[in-house]
Amino acid sequence: MIAIEHLTKTFGALQAVKDLSLAIPRGELFCFLGPNGAGKTTTIKLLCGLLKPTGGTIRIQGIDIQADPAAVRRLIGYIPDTPFLYERLTPAEFFQFIGDLHRVPPERVEATRARFFPLFAIEEYAQTLIKDLSHGYRQRLIYAATFLHQPEVLFIDEPFVGLDPFSIRLIRDLLRERARSGTTIFLTTHILAFAEQLADRIGIIAGGSLVGLGTLAELRARSSVQGPLEDIFLRLTRPEG
Repeated sequence: MIAIEHLTKTFGALQAVKDLSLAIPRGELFCFLGPNGAGKTTTIKLLCGLLKPTGGTIRIQGIDIQADPAAVRRLIGYIPDTPFLYERLTPAEFFQFIGDLHRVPPERVEATRARFFPLFAIEEYAQTLIKDLSHGYRQRLIYAATFLHQPEVLFIDEPFVGLDPFSIRLIRDLLRERARSGTTIFLTTHILAFAEQLADRIGIIAGGSLVGLGTLAELRARSSVQGPLEDIFLRLTRPEG
């Protein structure tokens, strides 16, 4: 579903992503880890078409994102760490707006809302202006809206920022459910326990370069670290010297 070959992105003298190659199959929950400034968010923005690569290719379901970005955007969903919401709309209006944007049939919009608004406990705030919602409820709304057009590939940058334990558990279970149903999920997180428990495979980036890739067992074997993911992560990303 995601094929990245020799991807590079530079900002002036800074090489944020260096010769990155990855292949991620359908239905995989892939966690992309790295310290601050490692290139995680830049990579996700490249994969979503929000940034243009300096070099290399990105294909989503075989479609080159540079050749046909509109076709790729129909296949994907993207949740940034700080999502933008139209604050003068209500959650109900925003949900309908997203449905119209993706040309989702009205009956599916209604059926999806009937499932996700109660699930995320936002039904009672459906007619409240988004500007009056807490950060946690805004995050719940963006998840519900992102699932609306049933994306085949889902990119998420830091899925648990500012969420309470109830929301974290709910979103974690939903992501696992979506992966089991065939959705390919590519996410970044600083919560290593989440990646350790649920990721099918893990990629670790440092200084713009991929320094680790595989299942937890494979990473342990390749790093010669038999402890938790935290120990592997620190071994692979520690500064030299």
